[in-house]
Order: sequence, then C-alpha cells, then structure tokens
Amino acid sequence: MAERGQAGAVVDPIAGSPVYPVGSRVNERGHLEIGGCDVVDLAAEFGTPAYVYAEDDMRERARSYRGAFERGGMEFEVLFASKSFPCTAAYRLFAEEDLSVDVASGGELHMALRAGFEPGRIHMHGNNKTDEEILFAARSGVGHLILDSFDEIERCERLLEEPQDVLIRVTPGIKPSTHDYIQTGQLDSKFGFGIEDGLAARAIERVLGSDVLRLTGLHAHIGSQIFELEPYTLAIRAIGELAGEWCKVVNVGGGLGIAYAAEDEPPAIDAYVDVKVRGVAEVFGEGVRILVEPGRSLVGNAGVTAYRVGTVKEIPGIRTYVAVDGGMSDNMRPMLYGSRYEALIADRAAAVPGSLATVAGMHCESGDVLVRDAMLAEPAVGDVLVTPATGAYGHAMASNYNGVTRPPVVFCRDGDARLVVRRETYEDLTARDV
Repeated sequence: MAERGQAGAVVDPIAGSPVYPVGSRVNERGHLEIGGCDVVDLAAEFGTPAYVYAEDDMRERARSYRGAFERGGMEFEVLFASKSFPCTAAYRLFAEEDLSVDVASGGELHMALRAGFEPGRIHMHGNNKTDEEILFAARSGVGHLILDSFDEIERCERLLEEPQDVLIRVTPGIKPSTHDYIQTGQLDSKFGFGIEDGLAARAIERVLGSDVLRLTGLHAHIGSQIFELEPYTLAIRAIGELAGEWCKVVNVGGGLGIAYAAEDEPPAIDAYVDVKVRGVAEVFGEGVRILVEPGRSLVGNAGVTAYRVGTVKEIPGIRTYVAVDGGMSDNMRPMLYGSRYEALIADRAAAVPGSLATVAGMHCESGDVLVRDAMLAEPAVGDVLVTPATGAYGHAMASNYNGVTRPPVVFCRDGDARLVVRRETYEDLTARDV
C-alpha cells in the first residue's frame, strides 16, 4: 500500500532524498524514475543487473565544484578521480564539463585520452608505475606525474627523454575517521613520502637536483568517504612546512563523503571547497594553483544498480533472504568495507516498506550479502530491486566471479536512456583464451 499524506496524495519517499540521483521520483505508475526513465522499464529493456545513471546529476555536481572554486578566487583545477567510475562515457562527460582528470594506471590513461581529455589536463598517479606506464604518460604529454617512491624517481630519470613536470606525494600523518582500507594519509601507508620520518624532505631535495624532473608542487590525499573537514586543514598545514618557492601547485586530494543512507549528512561541496581554498591561501599564499580530486562525490549518488528478485526464502524465526541476480561481482563494497546500502522495490516505490529482509547475491559465497537488514515493500519473485548510491566503485570493481558477466551501464537524461557500456556475454568470458 502506498503511503498517503493528509490530503490523500501519495507521498514520494524518493524526491529530495540525498541517496538517489537528483531529480529521481516516484512516477504515476508508482515506479522509481531516474533521469526521466522508468527503472522497471529499463530493467525490461536492458536486463538486470544494470548500472543506471542520471547524466544531469553528474553534470550538476561537476558544475557545483567549478562554481565553488570560481567563487573562491584562486586558480584551480577540478580533477575527476576516475578510479571511481572508469567508463569512457563518464570521462567524456567530465571533459565536456571542463574538468581535468587523475588516472592511476595505463588503462585509465588510455580511456581518458580516448574520451577526449587534453593530455595536459591529465595527472598520473600510481604507487608502482611500470616503465611502460611512465613512458606512456610522458609521451602522451600528461600535466603531471605524481611521484610516489625513490625507486620511481630513479626510473623516471632513467626513462624520460624530455623534462617532465612532477608533484611529490606526501603522507602528512593525518588519519581521518573512515574505514582503514580507504585511509591514505597516515604515516603507515603504501602511498607517498612521510613527513615525520623525513622522507618527504629527502624526496624534494632529490627531485630539485634532477635534470629531467621539474618539481612544481606537492600532493596529499588523506582518504575517502570523509565527513569531517578539519583533517583537510591539518593536512594542508602539514605539507605547507615542506614548500619552497618552487611550489606553484598544491593538490589537496579528494575524499568528500556521500550519503549512502537517508540519515547521512556529508558536508556540502561549497563547504568542502571553502575549507581547502582558505587552508591553501593561508599556508601557501594566493599565488599557487589548487587542485582537488573528487570521484565518489561526483558519481556516487548519480547511479543506482537495478536487480531482479529471483528467490524469497523465509527461515522461520531467523531471517528472510531476498536473492537477486547480482551481488559481489557488481558491488564488492559491502564485502570489502562492510559498506551499508538502502534497497527499494522499484515496482512499488511509494509503498510503505513493511518487510525486514536481507538482500543476498547469487554468488557461491555465504558472505555475498548486499544489504543485511533492509525494509522492503512485500518483495516478490520478479520484482525489480534497486540499491542506490552505487555510482562509485560498482562498475570500477566489477568482476567475473562465478563466471558472471559484468552489467551494462545506462545513462538517462530527459526520459531518454542510452547504453554506454554493453553487458558482457558468455563469449566475452572466453574471448581472451589462447
């Protein structure tokens, strides 16, 4: 039964929710609608599982970042942290929105170039870049290589044929409140050079003496899915102690958290940008260019994953399992980080959820659970079940575990749906065999 307000009108629990893409709603059929497209119809057309994105949501968030920096008054670049959604159509979209991009592998670099990013607006990360990746990046003309180790400095000096602008990645010793696996700025990290142990200062001295590496600035990233803003200020102050006249670029990373549940209240983009701009201006002065690397906060809430319910299994007195046709092969985050999600029956999106259930995947693992305790509206076999806030790291981390084919990616805008990544086939699973 649908929930009704005082005047008898159906209450839309989706409109305005921070978890779903901007503009999502319950339509006249009682179905979830994203980007003007009925998700139940999308499931019938494109099959399930499927990653469904509201294209305007991503564009709006990109413009919000740019607008916030323009109001801040400093020279800036907003880099799409493409590891969150390495899809050619997403690269192209953010290139159209005048963003720059950071890549962490040769593959991501290839996709960014293929999508139309100007090489100078591409920034190359990686804690263990191969010789081939270093050469690929340099010969492509990337804006910066971000140096991560002394071994990498030596490799670059041996391999590079022309001078290359570089940043040094610093681990500032700041540990924000987030999952251990997505903290990156503490001293004990596989990334970058530490301040406390003196390695960052040694790396700076080493690169300043190089004939081929041109040190233009510093980089620091302290982690992901962060709601607190104070750690960013602390990190900026920490790396500021290393800077000299050579420091013209300060990359202060990404990390802004998103709402995975309705009660989550992450900081607004404006507040996040303001903290970083004020911090950099205070510590480095206004003559530097500030770079940030949002990923999750650009795409996370822009996407949902649509599944088909195949089994409803009640274990009396214990639990009800609602099994869907996907799981850990299309969303590893619940198993990897213990991440929590909401779930919705898209066919009855306005109905009052009255059934407590566990949404389980179809893989041969007991731990393949997407949502441990979800309140659902009388789930039944054949329903379309949606998990919101899966726009970041779903497609990126998808696998073929149990020989499952990876889902398609569908962009929706103004009621039109377009396939930007097709579903894999069984033939794809054997296409690389020799």
